[in-house]
Amino acid sequence: MAGLIRQDDIEEVKARTNIADIVSDYVSLKSAGVGSMKGLCPFHDERSPSFHVRPQVGFYHCFGCGESGDVYSFLQKMDHVSFSEAVERLAGRVGIELHYEGGEGAAPDHTNRARLYAANQAAADFFVERLGSAGAAVGRTFLGERGFDALAAARFGVGFAPKSWDELTNHLRAKGFTTEELTLSGLVSSREGASGVYDRFRGRLVWPIRDITGQTIGFGARKLLDDDKGPKYLNTPETPIYHKAQVLYGLDLAKRDISRGHQVVVVEGYTDVMACHLAGVTTAVATCGTSFGVDHIKVLRRVLGDDSGVGEVVFTFDPDAAGQKAAMRAFSEEQRFTAQTFVAVGPEGLDPCDLRLHRGDDAVRRLIDSKKPMFEFMIRQLLGQYNLDTVEGRVAALRSAAPIVSDIRDPALRPGYTHELARMLGMELGEVGKAVSAALTRSRSSGSGEDTARHAGRDDAPREQPFSMVDLATDPVTRLERDGLMAMLQRPTVVGLELLQRAVQTTFSNQSLAVVRDAIAASLAHHAASDWLDRVVTEVPAPLENLVKDLAMASLPERSEGAVARYVRDVTVALVDRDLLRQKAELLGRLQRADASNREVYVAIQRELVRVEAEKRNLREE
Repeated sequence: MAGLIRQDDIEEVKARTNIADIVSDYVSLKSAGVGSMKGLCPFHDERSPSFHVRPQVGFYHCFGCGESGDVYSFLQKMDHVSFSEAVERLAGRVGIELHYEGGEGAAPDHTNRARLYAANQAAADFFVERLGSAGAAVGRTFLGERGFDALAAARFGVGFAPKSWDELTNHLRAKGFTTEELTLSGLVSSREGASGVYDRFRGRLVWPIRDITGQTIGFGARKLLDDDKGPKYLNTPETPIYHKAQVLYGLDLAKRDISRGHQVVVVEGYTDVMACHLAGVTTAVATCGTSFGVDHIKVLRRVLGDDSGVGEVVFTFDPDAAGQKAAMRAFSEEQRFTAQTFVAVGPEGLDPCDLRLHRGDDAVRRLIDSKKPMFEFMIRQLLGQYNLDTVEGRVAALRSAAPIVSDIRDPALRPGYTHELARMLGMELGEVGKAVSAALTRSRSSGSGEDTARHAGRDDAPREQPFSMVDLATDPVTRLERDGLMAMLQRPTVVGLELLQRAVQTTFSNQSLAVVRDAIAASLAHHAASDWLDRVVTEVPAPLENLVKDLAMASLPERSEGAVARYVRDVTVALVDRDLLRQKAELLGRLQRADASNREVYVAIQRELVRVEAEKRNLREE
């Protein structure tokens, strides 16, 4: 049996992987200065980006929640994979063949996640191939009737599951997959009251559901045959790699355009996603057999880079009762977005797929362009439930609608919506304004009470947080020590080994920073290695690990690479120069106190002064 991945291979894969490329598959990153990028943290919910990535250091760190690590730990945390699986995935991405201690191949682990990914991909290939078979004519007809040709099917990986109880099972077993793996991946189901398994998807059109990186993790299957007694749509069950509440169909295709255009369109089905993309609305995604919820919002906020309020989230809903319920659910979560939310309802109740089929690509684009603000849509939906021809109906409608207007985040928009609500109700503006103001007061009163209680509980709790950069003093002495350590941690090879060796011998006034200095000194032999930062972190006590990570990820004050190179050397030189000035002052003091008759001591002090002056000159000349 093969053993552990060889350490040299682990280092090579890490060195050849740009961590920003990997993180960008999950988070929309923006420049945050030379060699630094930032975005919304994927590990906790936040509105302002505190998650930083430094490609040159090969490290990420969140100043909000403290999560940090290298490219391997990022994949482990995001995709819940083992360390070896993270290495294997990245090795495949950069084209490096891995070697194992005691063997040349990966150890056979028939229950690990990598095997589940492989089984799903093999199934996806099988379904695509079967779409061209004679038995799949009904599937091709279904696609054709909805305006999708063979090229469209290939673009989205649409396939066909044969009307067989075991064709897929036998195919995958022949490829070496075990029954346990097929069951864990959700591709087969166990027979009730009997041994054995059978294909989960039979006689259905199949869409591959992929994660944000493009890996197939499950399937959605549409019923085609009259004798199929199952549900209209059948999805992969929950598996170790597929969690429907966290997955959006089409996100792997849409993520780049969502990030660039700061817009995402949420539709209701797989064919709607296909229709939108083919019509040029390449930011469309859909949920997979579940309602749009909190976890979906977290995913979209990270991809949108939802921190500036410039983004747009557009929901398309059917005008029927189910569509209205979906709209209400989306509206209940609207406040979780910083981006503006909108609703687009097709003419005559047509969804994007039918709209493209009957009116063309332009009609789909016009549908999205004609979007209405979520608040306006919800107010109209709400008022439709009341008889506005009666005084009682108008008063009841006002009581229901006023809290919606008061909940509008942008205070500049509230007067306009108040005026619009008054117009819709046919009531005096002053009366409607009072109702909105009262609703706003109630909301703030309730919210402030919760906030007060929450903050009070936090303040009363013992502070056990690790020491971090925000805890440092801001006096000039501490700032120079901090900046010098930032330079050494972030650009050790630019600072250079000789200057590093001199800098770690300097005296520090801040004891926490002095511990970091000593950790750098203990790791100097590895200053050019890809795991440089990891080695420094291991040299400090646990309470100071966050401080090291903060220093390694904090933005440097220069904007060009050349300026950064000059800065990191200059600030390190300044740190050494300060120490030389301290030494000089101490020597001069000793010289004044020395007994002039003791010539040996007197000369020794003078020689030290000459050495210090020479070192200062050398520093300035470098």
